[in-house]
Amino acid sequence: MSRRLIFAAVLAIANAIPSAASASVPPDFVGITSEDVFVGDGSYRAANLASQAAVGVGAIRQTFDWSQIETSPGRFELGYYDDFVATAAYNGIGILPVLFNPPVFHRAGRAGRATCPPDSKESYARFAQTLVRRYGPDGTLWAQRPDIPKHPIRAWQIWNEPNLAIYWCNHSNAARYVSMLRNVGKAIKQVDRGAEIVTAGLPPSKLKSATPIDRFIRQMYKAGGHRAFDTLAINSYAKDKRELGQLLGSIRKLMNRHGDRRAGIWITELGWGDGGPPHRFNVGAAGQASMISKSFSLIARRHARWRLRGVVYFSWRDAAPYPPEYKDMWGLHTGLLDMNAGPKPAFFAFKDAVGRVH
Repeated sequence: MSRRLIFAAVLAIANAIPSAASASVPPDFVGITSEDVFVGDGSYRAANLASQAAVGVGAIRQTFDWSQIETSPGRFELGYYDDFVATAAYNGIGILPVLFNPPVFHRAGRAGRATCPPDSKESYARFAQTLVRRYGPDGTLWAQRPDIPKHPIRAWQIWNEPNLAIYWCNHSNAARYVSMLRNVGKAIKQVDRGAEIVTAGLPPSKLKSATPIDRFIRQMYKAGGHRAFDTLAINSYAKDKRELGQLLGSIRKLMNRHGDRRAGIWITELGWGDGGPPHRFNVGAAGQASMISKSFSLIARRHARWRLRGVVYFSWRDAAPYPPEYKDMWGLHTGLLDMNAGPKPAFFAFKDAVGRVH
């Protein structure tokens, strides 16, 4: 079967399942990561976005790679992102952009494979404001493209996993992250007063080089972090429903103890693999479908108590090992679709689960 016919079959399957009833959560509550859609050609992107909308996806979390956008100091190339945002808007899907990875000429240091923060908060602020002016409520994209529904970006995620050393020049530092968050968030709100500032997704990593998530959050609050963001994001990988519930419940209590009951929690990564090397998050095909069903049921029951802003599943489709190591890993097998774009049991579990959340 051709790629186009496979996509059509997936879309037909999705549309054959009854859609959710009236929503008790925001339309973008359920999101997904889909790097394949971002890098795919026009027909691939359009077909898959339509399929995602049909199964209830309201948002795509996508890195807006600073190093690929600001190609030289002050020169921003946004054409590729324009097409991506416009096609998503056409399908009624919002974007949660992750503003990450400064170009070499804006980096504070070079530490091998580690990603370093920018050399100045002002350069990051300019980058963020450029994007808000393009894709926000008064964005120039919408004025230039009256043929597409206006679907402005209102939520902005600042950086990625700063409690992991590899994403903070080999030395994580919560106070410095809060300083970055405060500065960039202020710059965004100068352009869009109603914008939602979302922290980087913080993982409960067991790596020796990682700062434990609870310690990092306490350090953020000690540095005045509760004034720097609207929503706290967690990349809440968990081996099962119980571990997920314990993590979310403990983070909510931690936030409340620091007087931050107003802020929501956004699960910006959650997923399980059905293949690849042994790992505690590699649970097989049946386990993947089961974990999606059980975890989304938990989220549906507790979203109000925990003030959950949304949940992003990682990811839409399996991926091949990438350079330079071409190493297989469980995270390449988390897709709802397999490498041939065929739906897994997880696809049907996800569609059913989304209906229970709304």
